[in-house]
Amino acid sequence: MGLFTKKRKDADWVKPNDAIGMIMPFIMKKRTEAEVSSQIDMDVTELVKYVEKYNKENHEYKMSYFHAIASCFAKIMFNRKKLNRFVKNKRLYERKIVTFGFIAKDKLTDSGEERIIVLEVDPKDDIKTLSRKMAVDVFKARKEGTNDMDGVIKMFVWLPKWLLSLVVKVIFFLDDHGINPKFITEGDTNYASLLLSNLGSIHSNSIYHHLNEYGTNSIVITIGTIREEKGRKIVDIQATLDERIADGFYFVKSIQLAEYYALHPELLEEEFQTIRDIEK
Repeated sequence: MGLFTKKRKDADWVKPNDAIGMIMPFIMKKRTEAEVSSQIDMDVTELVKYVEKYNKENHEYKMSYFHAIASCFAKIMFNRKKLNRFVKNKRLYERKIVTFGFIAKDKLTDSGEERIIVLEVDPKDDIKTLSRKMAVDVFKARKEGTNDMDGVIKMFVWLPKWLLSLVVKVIFFLDDHGINPKFITEGDTNYASLLLSNLGSIHSNSIYHHLNEYGTNSIVITIGTIREEKGRKIVDIQATLDERIADGFYFVKSIQLAEYYALHPELLEEEFQTIRDIEK
């Protein structure tokens, strides 16, 4: 790892297989310049039924609709591996692991503190194990009242402004070359494969959420409130992506696959690494 190598500790370098893929990081140098965003109405009728049935039969913890929808996207992250890529220093990389980042509030009020959560999704996970992981991590974050990332941020914010500015510039430089220390990157949603925002928990519609230049996160998905429409359960989802990691057709097919899993939730009981190519 270093300044003059393609190697990174968190990902493997991928050589683009076409001229467009090679030139795009030079034309669109910033992630925010390469954003594409789409709003989708996803039919979650069967997924809602699955969650309600599961919760009636299991009392150890409750599976939420958020857990179930997240499982649909976990499945496609392993089925559609280009989604787990990012561009850094004008090079394309594919992560070695899949991680989800999200925010949990202590309580749903203006004064409720936010807890940053990043969890690793194992290829052998399924909807049940992922739901359990998410429930446990949220409970732990709320109980402990802090997490590792909170501590890292607090360590820097008390510095004088001029010194903090210098430190941030150094961190950005190290980030660009993939040599930021683990205590800075671990637990930071800016390095997550997928950043999820559950706006349905506050009874809001999904919204457009920008990408950041810092870190490696290339996909943000916001999830709105589940509503009833013509007897079906529908949730609006907004996805923002870095188009340099894959073409538009790849993204569209990936979303279609997530919708398919929402309509066939029994398939989410398979290991996430189980490959399915659903033609629609």
